[in-house]
Amino acid sequence: MKRRLVAVALVAPFLLGACGTAPSSPAAPAAPSVQTVAEITAGATFNANDVMFLQMLADHQQQGLEMAAIGASRATRPDVADLAKAVSLTETDELTLMRSWLTEWQKPTTVDKRVSVHADHGGLPSTTDDEINSLKTVTKKDFETAFLNLFLAHQHNAVEMAQIELDKGANEQTKAFAERVKESRADQVQQMLKLLNG
Repeated sequence: MKRRLVAVALVAPFLLGACGTAPSSPAAPAAPSVQTVAEITAGATFNANDVMFLQMLADHQQQGLEMAAIGASRATRPDVADLAKAVSLTETDELTLMRSWLTEWQKPTTVDKRVSVHADHGGLPSTTDDEINSLKTVTKKDFETAFLNLFLAHQHNAVEMAQIELDKGANEQTKAFAERVKESRADQVQQMLKLLNG
C-alpha cells in the first residue's frame, strides 16, 4: 500500500517550490516533486542538538497522538474534535519525518529518558501517563476542559523544545522544521485558549 501523501500544513512547506517566481517556459521540464514524508532528506551535516531535538520531539508526539486520539473520540464539541483530528494528521506525518531523518543519520529513533542526559536543557518535557489516562475517565461534561488544559501545556513544551533547536541546532532542515513546529504549536496554544474561553 502506498504511503499516504503529505497534506498537512507543517510538513507541506518542505514539498513546495518557491512562491512568487516567474512561470517557467512551457518547454522547461518539470522538476521532480517529493511525494512522501519518507522521501524528504535532512542532509549529512548535523550536531548532537539536532539529534536530541528529533528524539525528544518524536517521543513527545507519540504522547500527543495518544491524547489526540482520545480527544477525537471523546469530545462532544465539534471544534475540539476537529482540532484533535487535525493534530493527529499533522503529527503522524511529522513523526514519520523525524524517524526518517534519525535513521538517515544512523541514530536511535527513541529518546534516552535518563534525567542526567537532559540536565543541560531543562529536563525532558513530558506529560505523564497518569495525566493522559485521566482523559479516558474524566466525566463527559468536564472532558473538553481537561483535554484542552492538558494538551495546551503539552504543546507549549513543543514550542520550548523547538526554540532550543533554533538556538543550538546545526542542520538547516531540522531548524526549518523546528521553526514550523514552534509557529504551529504557538498557534494551537492560542486556539485552545480561545476554545477554553468559548
